[in-house]
Amino acid sequence: MKDEDPTAEFLDSVRTDEETPWRHDRPAGEPAPERAERPERWGRTRAAGRAAAQAAPYLQAAALVAWLASGAFDDGSGNQSG
Repeated sequence: MKDEDPTAEFLDSVRTDEETPWRHDRPAGEPAPERAERPERWGRTRAAGRAAAQAAPYLQAAALVAWLASGAFDDGSGNQSG
């Protein structure tokens, strides 16, 4: 008994011997047209996200230092009201 590959059978059934028409539109040797420039849709948002990601460790360190300092300067009276 031979193991048959259903994917290979499917590909054999859908393949054609002729080339697709869009491959014949441009004569051989002619360079492909350049892609149109698209404006960056999310450029500022991505730049802000990258800046936030780069600053995050410093912000976390500053928050930790502030938290530790607030505990160090606590007088220990236990009075939590203003």
